[in-house]
Amino acid sequence: MKEIRKDMVSMGTKVGAVIGGIVFIVFGIIPGFYFGSYATLIILNKLFGGPLKAGVLVNVLVAIGIILGIFCIGAASIVIGAIIGTGIGYLIEFFTAQKKR
Repeated sequence: MKEIRKDMVSMGTKVGAVIGGIVFIVFGIIPGFYFGSYATLIILNKLFGGPLKAGVLVNVLVAIGIILGIFCIGAASIVIGAIIGTGIGYLIEFFTAQKKR
């Protein structure tokens, strides 16, 4: 009985993580790009105290910010999907265990 419960929850976690990854690919790449670049420009503006000139350093830092923004939104999507999938796995296990008893 414990093995079935563990398998159901594990399956829910994996399926939820995959669905979270798919949701990220469909809906998350563009916002990650946007928020990463915007946040980087805001931080650089505050650090340097005014409007920035488009130089090599600024472009490199914005590119790093974009990559970081995409990575953060991707990680959050996968983790949130896994958490929701785990919850659904527990619910499915709960209702199927009630029928078996």
